Amino acid sequence: MKLSGNTILITGGSAGIGLAFAKKFLELDNEVIITGRDQAKLDAAVKEHPKLKTLRSDAGDPKAIAALAREIEQKYPKLNVLFNNAGIMVYRNLGVTDDLGALTSEIEINLSGPVRMVSALVEQMKRTKGTIINVSSGLAFVPFQAAPIYCATKAAIHSYTISLRQQLADHGVEVIELMPPAVKTDLAFIPEDSGAKVITTDVLVAATLKGLGKGKLEIRPGQANQLRFMARWAPGFIQGQLAKGSKSLIPGDAR
Repeated sequence: MKLSGNTILITGGSAGIGLAFAKKFLELDNEVIITGRDQAKLDAAVKEHPKLKTLRSDAGDPKAIAALAREIEQKYPKLNVLFNNAGIMVYRNLGVTDDLGALTSEIEINLSGPVRMVSALVEQMKRTKGTIINVSSGLAFVPFQAAPIYCATKAAIHSYTISLRQQLADHGVEVIELMPPAVKTDLAFIPEDSGAKVITTDVLVAATLKGLGKGKLEIRPGQANQLRFMARWAPGFIQGQLAKGSKSLIPGDAR
């Protein structure tokens, strides 16, 4: 993927990882459009970075995604990078009864959202010979027991992205997977004794741009690469370490 001269859509771009990438892509002379559910956060992002373009949209709502795709087609026909970043992480206790609707909220946003977004924009991406970047996680390889559904969505996105890459290869569409380790954002609190090495968004962005520049299709910065290695060669050990480190985060009595 070339790093400048693109028209880039970043879902969930009003804060955290998404906003960090939006800022850097602006610096590299790209046109950047960000989406989010909170108009106030979108307005704040534009106030700080006036060149940003914003579109209010909900990554978990199929009707909102369809409307977004129509607007993108009309306003930004040169769109050639789709950065599927929107996501939520919820600590859950699977040993208690939960709201059956809220139980799958992470699936709607983290998994169904990118799948629908790709389908809604795939014809445009094929026309522009574009790039799709799906953000999964190092936890796609090893689950963090306090966030069981989040980790399941990221494992699913990892599998989906491989198939997507294979299916779109003949259409000239590049498909990249970014698998961040624990990153210091408002997504979720991660305690110091969890065993996770938390990095900043600046470190993540720098490592990702380095990987993009080298043409990598699966970018695993920092501890994400270690999780992949350990999941393959010492799965019992790494699963036990993460389970121990995250147990205190499970709401209520997890026994």
